[in-house]
Amino acid sequence: MRSKEDVIQSITPTHNRKFLYHFTRVRNLQAIAHLDSLLSSYSIHPYCTGERRTKPKEVNYGKYPVTINAHLRIPEHMMEAGCTLEEFRSFLDKHVFFWPTMKDCQKMMETYSRREPDENFAVLVLDAFSLLMENFSHVSLSKYDSGSSPRFPKHCTYRKSPEMFVALDDFKIKLNKTVPVKASEVREVLIEAKVTDISRVLRMIYVEDPEMLPVHWKQMARPMTDFNNGSVIDRLPADMLPIGESDGLL
Repeated sequence: MRSKEDVIQSITPTHNRKFLYHFTRVRNLQAIAHLDSLLSSYSIHPYCTGERRTKPKEVNYGKYPVTINAHLRIPEHMMEAGCTLEEFRSFLDKHVFFWPTMKDCQKMMETYSRREPDENFAVLVLDAFSLLMENFSHVSLSKYDSGSSPRFPKHCTYRKSPEMFVALDDFKIKLNKTVPVKASEVREVLIEAKVTDISRVLRMIYVEDPEMLPVHWKQMARPMTDFNNGSVIDRLPADMLPIGESDGLL
């Protein structure tokens, strides 16, 4: 029987997969830091479930304003038989999204930056092993950008539905052409509902201006230009290294 450690190590085998990346709006950072959590959009605003958000939606969560992303338009014929667009959007909204490599997150950032050129974004970088271990039973993996709107949908070889995800515990057990079967095929990591105590696994934050960060996170700031350029990260303190790393050269 496989251990949780073995499963996680099988999807984080290379140096560029030791972190998980989450991008958000700078304006959301105060709420994230106060709660020390990342919440799904449904957890923040459990209304109009399945309905498409055509533009970002500003809501209040407690005493903090939070902006929830819009849904990209997914063509109806991209859907798997038996799954409606409303059902699929509802499924996505109940998860927190991460990207397994810097390159994957850069592509998502580019998409949103083109659509919202005046918005300020930040990228949170978290230790993959610790995050996956702590949320093991709530993690799903995808081979595709699940919320995307393909440019040429008729040429796509897959259809969208919850069946395009595989539970972390079923990785390399559930085998078909729709789900990832090796680490290099994992394009998204989803965690159901929320991720708590993120300060314990947060390693750095890419942001334009460190002054935008809560005081207790400022020491983790890295220039957004480093993220955009895909620059190698400088040496980290020993207590900020990914699990299993013997040196700090990242």
